[in-house]
Amino acid sequence: MERQVKRQYDTSRRRAAAQATRQAILDAARRLFIERGYAAATMAELAERAGVAVDTVYTVAGRKPALFLQLVESAISGTDDAVPAAERDYVREMRAEPDAARKLRRYARAVREMHARLAPLLLVARAGPPEVAEVWQGIARRRADNMRLLAADLAATGQLRDGLDLEEVADVMWATNSPEFYCLLVEDRSWQPEHFELWLADGWCRLLLA
Repeated sequence: MERQVKRQYDTSRRRAAAQATRQAILDAARRLFIERGYAAATMAELAERAGVAVDTVYTVAGRKPALFLQLVESAISGTDDAVPAAERDYVREMRAEPDAARKLRRYARAVREMHARLAPLLLVARAGPPEVAEVWQGIARRRADNMRLLAADLAATGQLRDGLDLEEVADVMWATNSPEFYCLLVEDRSWQPEHFELWLADGWCRLLLA
């Protein structure tokens, strides 16, 4: 019995140490990419900042595009790991909510919180090489697919404006919930994030709901 407890303890300790190493690498990568830019950031400097060997960075996080993707996924989910859209708390809350306007207000809050984390990475992506653009485009395509699901969820409430095409609803949501749109108003035009959230929810309700 004592051996079993010891093995469990050792396994838990190794798992915690591995997670701490991974988080140190991700934290160092985020700071380095934002400070130096993607192209100028080297894996050697990243490893030094994280306090690990270069080989450890590749083993734990992969090459630079994979590392950047992990940072984006973490910013989207608000956790240390990627979380599928259907498993995020705000998505579950929206699906359980029968009122379309309250769905949209909840989503506007999620967008504001998410993009506060994503905005610095968007600036990195804008100045990055094609491999970074590919990561960002992949996220944008996935977001478009998710907006089709949201459009169908809104339609199921029976509260959409008459005559709206679901693809158009999805495209409007996709364009206005983008980190690029957030940065235009919050970063470039100095809107307060909370004001952006309220304005976005109100705009969606006016555009899309009866």
